[in-house]
Amino acid sequence: MKTRITELFGIEHPIIQGGMHYVGYAELAAAVSNAGGLGIITGLTQKTPSDLEREIRRCHDMTDMPFGVNLTFLPTVASPDYPGYISAIIDGGIKIVETAGRNPQDHLPRLKEAGVKIIHKCTSVRHSLKAESIGCDAVSVDGFECGGHPGEDDIPNMILLPRAAEELKIPFVSSGGMADARSLVASLAMGADGMNMGTRFIVTKEAPVHENVKQAIMAASELDTRLVMRPLRNTERVLKNAAAERLLEKESSLGKSIKIEDVIDEVSGVYPKIMIDGEMDAGVWSCGMVAGLIHDIPTCRELIDRIMAEAEALIRQRLEKMLQPVSN
Repeated sequence: MKTRITELFGIEHPIIQGGMHYVGYAELAAAVSNAGGLGIITGLTQKTPSDLEREIRRCHDMTDMPFGVNLTFLPTVASPDYPGYISAIIDGGIKIVETAGRNPQDHLPRLKEAGVKIIHKCTSVRHSLKAESIGCDAVSVDGFECGGHPGEDDIPNMILLPRAAEELKIPFVSSGGMADARSLVASLAMGADGMNMGTRFIVTKEAPVHENVKQAIMAASELDTRLVMRPLRNTERVLKNAAAERLLEKESSLGKSIKIEDVIDEVSGVYPKIMIDGEMDAGVWSCGMVAGLIHDIPTCRELIDRIMAEAEALIRQRLEKMLQPVSN
């Protein structure tokens, strides 16, 4: 399948594996890229720029196909060593970066001078237009269904994607609620040039997370996520668990007086305990509503091959047949 995204990134299929904390390691990124998609290493999961350099080298040893690095710009007082991480990206020969979080404008010149293509994650049309105006090459449009941070506008992809198509000149991919061929074909119909999958890629054989995580996602339905930290205007969609219920109880009892310090135990430093150790109630962790569509644990190649075969069948058989004249 040929789209503006496959041409921009030099990939076979318009499917991107988004950056995910303590999930986006070399094993997963290489598996996605080897299957024809675009794998992404999560930069800040690596504790230092040197660690990221090693992870990039590991991924190069596993694949000759294009892969990228996610770099999330956090609203923190003590920022990570972003110049160091960017040096690791450039020195590692990475030509694709997925940025997320705060506006990446201050860091774009170094990346662009090194020939790096930028795809920025956005949760609204206005943020997408800003990304376009500062020189991003593409955007990943994240609907309200997504795991992680959906923004504060609560616009689902059935509205958000067509609106993005009306406004943007640069290519964009859908993100949030993406799991299968139906997701891809619908996204293309609404103007996207591909799709970004997060939660779906956690439930693959190559995803280096504890089996408890994969089983929890498969056991969940579309009703089993919760929105937390909304009073702090840092809304996150997470899988329902004891930690999420504790956090929501604090939000309810503290009301407008709530501060991040009140919920820090449920949200900070919990990902290693969950993703590596399988302690499912250690804290809150990002998961999309798309969990309701995830029923198996394929390899990345099996998943991508299935999506592309079924997408072609949907387009050529189901949709084309609907265009046939009605016989009398």
